[in-house]
Amino acid sequence: MARTDQRRTDFPPYSATAANMLHAAAADHGDREMVVSGDRRLTYRQVEDQSALLARGLLARGVGKGTRLALLAPNGPEWIIGWLAASRIGAVTSLLNTYNKARELSWMLQHSDTQLLLTVDHHLDHDYAERLEQAVPELATHPTGAVASTGHPYLRSVWFWGERPPVWGGRVEDLLADAESITTELLAAVEAQVFPSDPMVVVYSSGSTADPKGAVHSQGAVVRHAHNLGQFRDLQAGHRLYTPMPLFWIGGLSYTLVAAIHAGATLVFEDRFEPGATLALIEQERVTHVMGWPHMSKALIEHPDFAQRDLSSVIGGSLNDLLPDHLQPSDPTLRANSLGMTETLGPHCLEVIGSELPPAKRGSFGRSVPGVEHRIVDPVTGEDCPVGEMGEIWVRGYSVMLGLHRREREHVFTADGWYRTGDGGYLDADGHVYFKGRTGDVIKSSGMLITPREVELVIESFPEVMHAFVMGIDHDERGEDVAAAVVLRPGTDVSGDEVRRRVKEELSSYKVPRHVVVYIDQNQLPWLDSGKIDRRGVRRLLAAAATS
Repeated sequence: MARTDQRRTDFPPYSATAANMLHAAAADHGDREMVVSGDRRLTYRQVEDQSALLARGLLARGVGKGTRLALLAPNGPEWIIGWLAASRIGAVTSLLNTYNKARELSWMLQHSDTQLLLTVDHHLDHDYAERLEQAVPELATHPTGAVASTGHPYLRSVWFWGERPPVWGGRVEDLLADAESITTELLAAVEAQVFPSDPMVVVYSSGSTADPKGAVHSQGAVVRHAHNLGQFRDLQAGHRLYTPMPLFWIGGLSYTLVAAIHAGATLVFEDRFEPGATLALIEQERVTHVMGWPHMSKALIEHPDFAQRDLSSVIGGSLNDLLPDHLQPSDPTLRANSLGMTETLGPHCLEVIGSELPPAKRGSFGRSVPGVEHRIVDPVTGEDCPVGEMGEIWVRGYSVMLGLHRREREHVFTADGWYRTGDGGYLDADGHVYFKGRTGDVIKSSGMLITPREVELVIESFPEVMHAFVMGIDHDERGEDVAAAVVLRPGTDVSGDEVRRRVKEELSSYKVPRHVVVYIDQNQLPWLDSGKIDRRGVRRLLAAAATS
């Protein structure tokens, strides 16, 4: 059964391109700070002007609509200006992961067909010039503008922000000097030829279970989706957002950066998340919204400085523990979650932030974002599932990617345009989506099918448990055994045998984990840079524990 929510879309009144979005924001919020990073502060008007200068410099070097540009930089002014400059003139920007090692970076530069790379020379302990030489060895033997690499055949030039570019790299300052040959009238003419249908970015998934996939999103989708989600959020002009979430992932790009531009909010960044320094920054900058992952909240509230810091400015965000008492949810389980992914530009179902669900809707991930449809499909028969019956969640709508880079459309979408998310769940009669885990994670043990999330929910209901990660590990006779990694709450204790005993009271015996490994600290488990658990890494730990 396909469901389309009856709530209405809220798209911007202008043609949905990066240039028009930025011009509108600068007109409405020109003198308001847009980004704060260390001692650097830029207003909306300054970002508009500086991105225009870089856009003109790129045009002078032959960059234009369809040019494949890549961006490698930490959160901050360079990232924002570089992305906006490229997007204004129709270049397709691949967003590179700053944590990537040389092997990963080489793969991503090659897979993205990058022609021109904008990067910083270094950040923290990352030397990107050295890393790029390892990733593309031919760089060290070619002058700027004459790169010739058989492994990266499209790559032609690399341009650095910073004072220490290598001899083979160009300086972004030189690109800015080239801007003099391109008039502002020509830039405006170029911007007028960029359309909402044009591809804007390639955003790579974090690769928790496989190689990263490059989701290609259009100008129109990127600009419209964050605006449409704004009707469900509490962002307003003058709000100040802190986040360590990388802009090169969809949560940072769409749900944070583009959302802030639409609202006229200020983005507050720091070089790295460190609880004590972060608390001081939140207080100093009067941050109103803290966006981050659950483990950040624990680190902040358990820091010795937490009680001494004035955090009264915080009124929203994703970390409830930082909110004042009157904004704390009385029952967090009655707050709808949201379900999203890289391929859908973030949330594709949600409810109004801060609203409380009726008890009958406990566990809901909200209804379809206006303009988006959902189906629940039996993965075996391909037929629609009845209301309340588990199946695979399919999604279709304006925010779904144009496609996956280097993948033919018929290998990504159904003939009528549905995207198979790989998520398992069901719809109720009112259109609420209930997520129950990844369909690809189903465990098959002795012929029985077990959904890991069902077991995780039971274990996470135990008062001692903070996180549970359930997965199958290979067994010669049974095919797979159910295994669980369990992270305890501070100051609690429970044994693996006790966990198994309690699960057996709640679930069928074949769903009870044969192996339970208990951890007192979540940092004992492997996590991806995106904040997601590294399920492949956890599986290796569980397999090793079972063997021993």
